[in-house]
Amino acid sequence: MPESRVSALPDLPPPPLALLSGAALFLDFDGTLAPIAETPDAVVVDAGLIDVLLRLRNGLAGRLAIVSGRAIVTLRALGFGDFLLAGTHGLEFAQPGGEIEAGGRLPAIDDATQLFEAFCRDKPGMLVERKPLSVGLHFRGAPQWGEAAGDLAHAIAVAHGLVVQTGKMLFELRPGGADKGSAVHALMARDPMKGGVPLFIGDDVTDEEGFAAATQLGGGGILVGPQRSTHASWSLEQVGAVRHYLTKGATGLT
Repeated sequence: MPESRVSALPDLPPPPLALLSGAALFLDFDGTLAPIAETPDAVVVDAGLIDVLLRLRNGLAGRLAIVSGRAIVTLRALGFGDFLLAGTHGLEFAQPGGEIEAGGRLPAIDDATQLFEAFCRDKPGMLVERKPLSVGLHFRGAPQWGEAAGDLAHAIAVAHGLVVQTGKMLFELRPGGADKGSAVHALMARDPMKGGVPLFIGDDVTDEEGFAAATQLGGGGILVGPQRSTHASWSLEQVGAVRHYLTKGATGLT
């Protein structure tokens, strides 16, 4: 079993299509399957993407999962209701069309939401994203408040026993005990992912745990976007390249 390590190579190679043969495929959503939008609600999933993913899933005997920071109810509303899902960075799971497996909402999340909303009240462009188990503070629309947003998120986390999940122009507060890596480990122990070779595709720092887990389990990761120090072994330049790679893979598997 290969060890997971952080690669600082300036040029990761593109992933060969052969990786998809026999894979247990884990896919991030924002920045991987769809471009990151100005606000979370602005993202649209087109029917062509769903078709590609369904063909891939069929060619992989069901071994395809969406692993996202988004809540499962949101992923389903976006069109992923027929897929295996891990939401809120591994705090939620759901089989296609099945009930959501998740713990209860912590009262601390309600407190954090109120504090985030108070912070945003006089700061146009700041956005609070409310989720069933967590809350996010987006500063994409007001980057000048990024440092203050981070300070606030970390202070709330310490005071309320929460974890700060950083992302692209985002600070999210959530319970601890799960991440995208733990989601990979959990799903690889179950059907239909069990028995495949894990391959995780993602773009954000939140996906690094997924890359590491996939590598630890004998597979690997594909980084989407600019090169950086990463646990991934291959890279694709942007969302369009991911779509092209998956489309070619689906054609080859069906």
